[in-house]
Amino acid sequence: MSRATDPIDTYLLRVLVALVAERSVSRAAARMNQTQPAISTALRRLRDLFGDPILVRERSGMVPTERALQLRDRARDALAEIDRMLAGPERFEPFASTSTFHIALPDYLAAQFLVEATARFRTEAPQARLVVHALSTTYDYERALAQGELDIVIGNWPQPPERLHLSLLLEDELVCLMSARNLLASEEALTLEQYLQAQHLVPTPYTQAQRGVVETHLATLRRTRDARMTVPYFALAPHLLVGTDLVFTTARHFAAQFVRQLPLVAVPVPAGFPRMRFYQLWHERSQHQAGHRWLRGLLAAVAAGLATPPA
Repeated sequence: MSRATDPIDTYLLRVLVALVAERSVSRAAARMNQTQPAISTALRRLRDLFGDPILVRERSGMVPTERALQLRDRARDALAEIDRMLAGPERFEPFASTSTFHIALPDYLAAQFLVEATARFRTEAPQARLVVHALSTTYDYERALAQGELDIVIGNWPQPPERLHLSLLLEDELVCLMSARNLLASEEALTLEQYLQAQHLVPTPYTQAQRGVVETHLATLRRTRDARMTVPYFALAPHLLVGTDLVFTTARHFAAQFVRQLPLVAVPVPAGFPRMRFYQLWHERSQHQAGHRWLRGLLAAVAAGLATPPA
C-alpha cells in the first residue's frame, strides 16, 4: 500500500489513545491542544476505519469499547516505536541502565572469563541485570538469538554460522591436560602417534551441527582418537584425570587454572593442530543497538586480558 493511500497516520493513533484515556471528545481535544470539531472528525474516521464505535455512552458517561482498548494498547506500542525512530541515534548510559542482558556460553571457557566479565559488568552497569545460559545439544541458540531471548552466544566453532554476526574474542593454543603421573607428562610435546595411542577423556559436544575442533582436524587426517570416557561438563574433566592415564585436550587458558590447583600438567598437542578460537555471535536485530554494542565491547575487552599471544 502506498503512503498516499495509507488509511491511518500517527495523528489518528494519538487521537485514539487520547480518547480512550479521557473518555471524552472535549477532554481529548484539550489534552491534544486541538479543537473539539477536529477530534470529532478524527473519531468518525476511526469508527469508519475500524468498524467500531470506539466510545459508547453509558450512565456514567462515555466508555471505550473492548475493541478500542485493544487498539489503544497496539497504538501505544506503535507510537513508542515511531518516537524512538524519530529520536535520532540511540544512546546508552551503562551506569544508569536497568536493562537485562542474556548471554550463553559453554563451560570450557575459563571461569576467570566470567569472573572478570561479571566484575566489569557490575562496575559499569550496577543497575542492569545479566543472565547466563548454558549451551547444550538441545538448546537452539540460533532461534533464541533471532527471537531476542539471547543477546550473545559465546563458543568455538571450526566454521561459525554464516547467518549471524561474529567477532573473534579469544584465540588460544590447544594442550593435553593429564595427570602428573601419566607416562606422557614429561614430554615437551606429543607426537601425532603418541596422541592417537593415548586414551582420551572427551567432552559431549554442545552442538549436533558441527564436530569439535579436534575431531574436525583429525578427520582431515583420516584419523580418530581413542575416546575412552565422555563427560558433559568441562569443569569436571580435569578432576577425573587425577590418578588415571586419560588425556584431555583443551585450551591452554582453561588448563592453566587446573594445573595450579591439581597434580596435573599441560603438554602441547602435536604439531599442526589448530588453535582454538572463541567467538561471540549475535543476530542482525541487535547489530546497531547501543546497549548491545556496549556489551560486545565489554566481553571483547575481558577476553583480550585472557588472550595468549600467538607463537
